[in-house]
Amino acid sequence: MAYHTQVWYAVSMRIRQQNHSVYQIQYHIVWGTKYRRKILKSYVRKELIKSLYKVQRKYPDWYFHKINTGSDHVHILMEIPPKYKISEVVQKLKIKSSNDLRNKFKFIKRVYGKRRCMWGVGYFVSTVGLNEKQIRKYIEKQNVDDLGRDVSQEILK
Repeated sequence: MAYHTQVWYAVSMRIRQQNHSVYQIQYHIVWGTKYRRKILKSYVRKELIKSLYKVQRKYPDWYFHKINTGSDHVHILMEIPPKYKISEVVQKLKIKSSNDLRNKFKFIKRVYGKRRCMWGVGYFVSTVGLNEKQIRKYIEKQNVDDLGRDVSQEILK
C-alpha cells in the first residue's frame, strides 16, 4: 500500500528543473485577515485570486495548485522553487493582494486605513508530501461547511 501511495505521489507532483537544481516542493500556506475580520466575501475572493495571479505573472516559476478562502483566511497550495525564501514569497503575495483589495473595495480601505495591511501578521506554512490528496481536499472544503469546528484532524484521515 505504501508503494501505491508513492507512485501516486510521483505522478501528482511534478519534478521541476532549473539550471542548477531539480526539485519537487509544494507548500500549503495559510494566513488570516487582520483581527480575523470576515471580509472575504465571494466578490472579494474573486479579486483576491486575480491579485495573486498578478503576482505569479511576475514570477512564472511559481505555480498555484489550489487557492481557496474562508471568510477570514486564505489557503494556498503552491510550488515554489528552492531559490526563493518562503517568507519573501508570502510577503509579496500579502502586500500586493492587500494593496489591490484596498484599492478595489472602499469598505476594506475604510476598515483598515490607507496604508495598513489588511492581513494579520504571520502565516502558517507546511511542505506537502505524501498527504497531498488530503491537503487538497481540506483546501477545497474551505468555506463550504465552515461551522467554527476544529477540522485540523481531517487532514490525517
